[in-house]
Amino acid sequence: MSLLPTRSPGTLVLSTLMALMCLPATALAQGFSAFVSPPRFEAKLTPGKPTRLIVEIQHVGTQPGAYRFYTNDWTLSPEHAVSFTDALVPGSCRPWVAIERRELTLNPGNRYRYRFEITPPANTPAGECRFALMVEGRDAAQVQGPVPQVGGRIGVIVYASVGDASPDLSVTGSRVIVREGKPLAVIDVRNNGLAHGRLDGVVDGTDASGKKIELAPADLPILPNETRRISLNPVAAAGLPAPDLRFPLRVTGQLESGNQRVPLDLQFSAP
Repeated sequence: MSLLPTRSPGTLVLSTLMALMCLPATALAQGFSAFVSPPRFEAKLTPGKPTRLIVEIQHVGTQPGAYRFYTNDWTLSPEHAVSFTDALVPGSCRPWVAIERRELTLNPGNRYRYRFEITPPANTPAGECRFALMVEGRDAAQVQGPVPQVGGRIGVIVYASVGDASPDLSVTGSRVIVREGKPLAVIDVRNNGLAHGRLDGVVDGTDASGKKIELAPADLPILPNETRRISLNPVAAAGLPAPDLRFPLRVTGQLESGNQRVPLDLQFSAP
């Protein structure tokens, strides 16, 4: 089956949790009752060669569901909100993307494996291609009417690295902020590489009372040439709430980003 070049209508803002986290994405709204998996792709591209990806869509409504597909560019704000737009941003790689079809109707309980391809030009230098595959629902009963009704939308985020592009992360600052009335240790992470990175792992904390606490970084992307605030969150034991932090707090250990190690030895003062 030949794939279609992409073109995308509309502008949309969604929360980071729907589009960027590693849990399956779902939307239950008027005209949209779908389970979409995976919610995020991280692919390796070779210049001049197509890479095919597949997203599975399950329609969980009680009536047939109509969907349409297109691509968007996106940005991530300092507050971790992702904004989608149909306008091609400078350097957009959406012209490299071909989709299987623009519209699809599914009966209740049906699943569909939806295909799309990314083909970087043969002379593409190392770097990262980022876009979103948008899945938009419409009420099937109104699709044939004079004004089709728009329902919910999901943005499936695609990170595709070309060649040997990789992140290069370093901690450039640290401080304490107050979120929802509670103090929280955060670090500023700079990415000087050619691809996005994420911090993973667990570090050791010792609070003002001498209590030992494990902390894990927020699962947020740090894009190339970007500095992003990453929180260090207390790890909860099974079945228990996360412990409160008492400052000053000493944090030691190392986090990981792929093959890279990011050491931490920080003192966080009371807010």
